[in-house]
Amino acid sequence: MKILKFIVRESNGELIDVNGTSLIGEISATYAELVKKFGQPDRGDGYKTDAEWTIKFEDGTIATIYNWKNGKNYCGSDGLNVTKITNWHVGGHSQKALTNIKKHLDMS
Repeated sequence: MKILKFIVRESNGELIDVNGTSLIGEISATYAELVKKFGQPDRGDGYKTDAEWTIKFEDGTIATIYNWKNGKNYCGSDGLNVTKITNWHVGGHSQKALTNIKKHLDMS
């Protein structure tokens, strides 16, 4: 399978612009698997998310991977530690974002 190239930050060090992205699907993966494939996540929003990866593939597709309302930020002591989360949301502008994420994680 062809390796999909991607970046997690623009060449100037800025975060990738994810404005206009929205939920397009979900994946099951461990936190460790995501870190191995995409590096360390950015912090979540401090409220509904605990971790978020922003990814721009070489074809221009932008994707986000994030937990949603199941971690400590949202649920307090009842929430999952981020390293125990296995259900992740994928955001993007199109289904291509989910397709690229799954290909990169060998899920397709």
